[in-house]
Amino acid sequence: MSLRSWLLPCSTAAKPSCNKPPEPSSSSSYLSSDGSSLSEMSANCSSSLTSTPSSDTSYSSLQTNLSLQSLPSIPSLQKLPTITDALNVSVSQHHLASFKLPISHLAVHGAYLYVATAHEINVYDRITFSHITAFNARDSSSGSVKGISFLRREILTSHQDGKIRVWNLSEKTKQFKLVNTLPTVNDRLRRFILPSNYVNVRRHKKVLWIQHADAVTGLAVNGDSVYSVSWDRSLKVWQGSNHRCVESVKAAHEDAINAVAVSAGGTVYTGSADRKIRVWTKPETEKRHVLVATLEKHKSAVNALALNDDGSLLFSGACDRSVLVWEREDSANHMAVIGALRGHRNAILCLIYVSDLLLSGSADRTVRVWQRGADGSFNCLSVLEGHKKPVKSLVVVSEGELDGVVSVCSGSLDGELKSWKLSFSPNSNIMNSR
Repeated sequence: MSLRSWLLPCSTAAKPSCNKPPEPSSSSSYLSSDGSSLSEMSANCSSSLTSTPSSDTSYSSLQTNLSLQSLPSIPSLQKLPTITDALNVSVSQHHLASFKLPISHLAVHGAYLYVATAHEINVYDRITFSHITAFNARDSSSGSVKGISFLRREILTSHQDGKIRVWNLSEKTKQFKLVNTLPTVNDRLRRFILPSNYVNVRRHKKVLWIQHADAVTGLAVNGDSVYSVSWDRSLKVWQGSNHRCVESVKAAHEDAINAVAVSAGGTVYTGSADRKIRVWTKPETEKRHVLVATLEKHKSAVNALALNDDGSLLFSGACDRSVLVWEREDSANHMAVIGALRGHRNAILCLIYVSDLLLSGSADRTVRVWQRGADGSFNCLSVLEGHKKPVKSLVVVSEGELDGVVSVCSGSLDGELKSWKLSFSPNSNIMNSR
């Protein structure tokens, strides 16, 4: 499928019907073919990026034909970097691996770096970047891996077939064993008899409310709770200790959900193709999460979310080419937009925050490194170039407390895995913030 197919849904010139909630489709439609209808693409402009572009010509059309305003009504938070800023940071790039298929997700946990390509997850040593093993290589029916998260010693992977898989790693053999698939068989058996446990996902199809009816696009973990979001527009909460689904918000958004983030305090943020970010909390007096706010400033599908360490700042990236910065304005965790970071030429696909650095990966094939100053403004310290296709995922591999080095890996739709070392001088604000 060509990248050209998602230009229309991302563009503000798209027909109004592109913003209507799509009728959820079965996961098999995504697994059987790389082709998708316009209604499927309007559900998630970034989802079409998981298919390999047919040619460089189709990608060049992405650069020249995308006519999106970069949110001119929102003030800019960035200021021009000084010569001193440029001297305080140096960047080195290393090519780590090439895959035949696009890289869909990167994650780091313990001593390992996880690289998802299609349905397979490759595992590398976090320090030496030597390849250790791979798992889920034989189960192509699961579809592509959309997300990877971690619950204590367990590895959670979300898939295009609407399921979440739970793995354990044997430190002795360095092999990964599948220990559960969510929803579990026991969870299904507990609920399948009662008609009240079923919900409509299409006109003539019902499924158990504990099931995702489409690709699971994101995972987030907080304590013993696992949060999952899907193209089926639902938000689900799973109990980590027994792998049961304990809560489901059927229509959390009006369109496919692309991203989820959760703060240490338990506030959940979901970003959707309906251009909205929704904020969910679970009050002590309630048994379920409730919607407390809807953040509406983006003009196109929201693809990525990131929080700073204390949850006081939320970053969101969308097809409108801007990264919006939201700040918590009261104890109720309500967020208000304080400005935008501009510079990318195409859709923002991934975000990570570490120390006072924000890194944004884009369909323009670059990664931008932003530094937050003491006054709340941001400098774009560097633009990392080298990928030939959109940058789909970013992860922090190591954060040097003493030597002032932050190591980052990026994965893109060209199947290239790259490592970047950002070295900061002792006089830089990054060093002073630690």
